[in-house]
Amino acid sequence: MRFLNLAAALLLTMVACLTHAASDAAAGQQKVESFLQGLQSLQAQFKQTLTDRNGLTVEEANGTLAIRRPDRFRWDYREPNEQVIVADGSRIWLYDADLEQVTVRKLDDTLSATPAMLLSGQGNLQDNFSVTQSSQEGAVFWVRMQPKRDDTDFKWVRLGFEGNALKFMQLADKLGQTTNLEFSQLERNPALDPSRFTFTVPPGADVIGDTSRN
Repeated sequence: MRFLNLAAALLLTMVACLTHAASDAAAGQQKVESFLQGLQSLQAQFKQTLTDRNGLTVEEANGTLAIRRPDRFRWDYREPNEQVIVADGSRIWLYDADLEQVTVRKLDDTLSATPAMLLSGQGNLQDNFSVTQSSQEGAVFWVRMQPKRDDTDFKWVRLGFEGNALKFMQLADKLGQTTNLEFSQLERNPALDPSRFTFTVPPGADVIGDTSRN
């Protein structure tokens, strides 16, 4: 009888934990969907830190971010190296000023489950991500998600909200590295010049990839 009581208690505990986890995931999904609802554009400044699998900082950077849905975004890295990443609706351009090199690739389904496309894409959150957990840590409400596709570079992404504002993003890749982003001066639905989401190859820069739209 004592064994049965113990087994029953363990079973009830497991059910309670599963119910709590499901509730947490549902709350997280509602938070992200609420943030994305009605989002047409966004701009912010950011600080980025890359840590290795041991938690040691290996790289720091900062810059500005602009997004115009659907499928357009621009990341301008100012320090320590000048880099630009632009999605123009059909392609993604990466420009490294120090290398004088431009890499371009088509904007296809393999990019749909990336964090950048989560904010700038037009698809449904549930089509590309599974919300696995949410938690309140001080003033920040964290939502953890995993991409549903296996061919992405990311294992999981966490979004950190202060109230209704997106404040943090954390990305874990398959090499054990974590990218931490902190946003400031974030503006929701600002008027953005469409020209910010076009890219012209600088004179003399080498181009890797297909620049055609087809």
